[in-house]
Amino acid sequence: MNSKSYTPDYKSNYQVANQPPPLSGHNLYIGDQALQEAVLINGAHWAEDELQRYGEVCGRPEMIERGYAANEFKPIFESHDRSGHRIDLVRYHPSYHQLMQLALSEGLHSSPWTDPRPGANVARAAKNYLHSQLETGHGCPVTMTFASVPSIELNPEIAREWIPKITNRTYDGSNRPYFEKSSLTIGMGMTEKQGGSDVRANTTTAIPFSDGTYELLGHKWFMSAPMCDAFLILAQAPGGLSCFLVPRWRPDGSKNQLEIQRLKTKCGNVSNASSEVEIRGALGWLIGEEGRGVSAIIKMVALTRFDCMVGSSAGQRQAVIQAIYNATKRKAFGKKLIDQPLMQNVLADLQLEVEGSIALTMRMARAMDQEDNEHERMLLRLGAAVGKYWICKRSPHHAYEAMECLGGNGAIENFITARLYRDAPINAIWEGSGNIQAMDVLRAITKTPAVISHWFDELAISRGITTEFDTAVDNLRRDLSDLDQFEYRARHIVDQMALTMQTHLLLQGNNSGVTDAFIKSRMTLSSVHNTGCLPTGIDIATLLERANPLTL
Repeated sequence: MNSKSYTPDYKSNYQVANQPPPLSGHNLYIGDQALQEAVLINGAHWAEDELQRYGEVCGRPEMIERGYAANEFKPIFESHDRSGHRIDLVRYHPSYHQLMQLALSEGLHSSPWTDPRPGANVARAAKNYLHSQLETGHGCPVTMTFASVPSIELNPEIAREWIPKITNRTYDGSNRPYFEKSSLTIGMGMTEKQGGSDVRANTTTAIPFSDGTYELLGHKWFMSAPMCDAFLILAQAPGGLSCFLVPRWRPDGSKNQLEIQRLKTKCGNVSNASSEVEIRGALGWLIGEEGRGVSAIIKMVALTRFDCMVGSSAGQRQAVIQAIYNATKRKAFGKKLIDQPLMQNVLADLQLEVEGSIALTMRMARAMDQEDNEHERMLLRLGAAVGKYWICKRSPHHAYEAMECLGGNGAIENFITARLYRDAPINAIWEGSGNIQAMDVLRAITKTPAVISHWFDELAISRGITTEFDTAVDNLRRDLSDLDQFEYRARHIVDQMALTMQTHLLLQGNNSGVTDAFIKSRMTLSSVHNTGCLPTGIDIATLLERANPLTL
């Protein structure tokens, strides 16, 4: 027997090879050519330096870590204190409060209101797009606070006291009455279990008092961010469905009767607390007129829907960043993933989706900046619903395909792709699901026919550049002129509206490589195909360069 025994080198088993380190320390704005171009095209060139600064902030390792921590340590609900007093307190991890502080200090909740100028909404949307790549859950109260301002302005007396605090660029997450705080956040309570999106079926009631206040009684099935300082709530008043501002604390310093029943356990958006609430005689102030509740809150809903477009576009971009970074660092079958043709096809296709999403989102932001112009106002009326439907609905599959590019790692929770995948369906469902958006488009077209004329006026700007685009626009016009089974066909029609508008906007962007690939893969192929089915002959190199966050 050989006296020399074999001793394995156990150390070699623990060497880490072919595993890219986490991506951090990059500038999210400088590495995003599509965003830079959209900002300039849509009139926010003056914000370039600010966006470059913030792109660096959002790439810092400590900022990225806050997003992870806010999701790992979920909100905790405490109904009573240790002595038995009702407190309805939701406790968040410090990282959640840090992200809220960052968002509000950057004006993501207020900048177009406090500094209105050409391109203000474009600049805010771009900054929000960068910020949302850190973490999405805390964006819910940020968005609702931003979107609440036009509604609250309908009550001038309340607006004088509340709006300066709502737009303040500080953050106060303490559990104190609104009149003791210098900055406030606003939530929203519309959905009830028996009605869902059909808010006119709401049963929460509002009883008027002689002093002008109301007492609200009822239940809300979804009320996100229940630690906000007040909520815009729909309830049935004597004059019909009406909108009310309901604070968490009464003016006398006592707790208002908003009693949290439980927090929802969600597949995604887990850093944000979503609650069921019993309203047991809560004080509320009327916003707008009795019976005009939907009209009073619709502007808020429109703005939150727009931010769903921003958030979903941001999720798509972050998914691409992770996928292409992994592909540039990891080898398989003897060469880097990025050098393998089929992976190139998938990555380029993922980036192409982002190109269309950011183009449509920023065009609607420009329309928001110019709502005094009839064309822009009409374009936004359709574009907000079309964009919310299309971009948010495309995001879950997009997130999955990006996750697959990382292999098994992509499905592990300490890789951000798993979180992106869980978060992706939320924007598609909240603030009006796909059917609601498609029906909103149909309602707008039938109620205000001029909106579709303005839609085609916008598309006409690019007419004559390519035959494929002209044909698609003609087909869309034909579909819209046929009212037979319009509701049944609504999703197909909105699909075509989104694709033709994205193509038009990319044509105006003057990047032939992007536009050619978009037309050949989205407008001339069958609509039923998987990611990574780009045809041959397109400019893959340009798309991969634009996808790579480290390309300078």
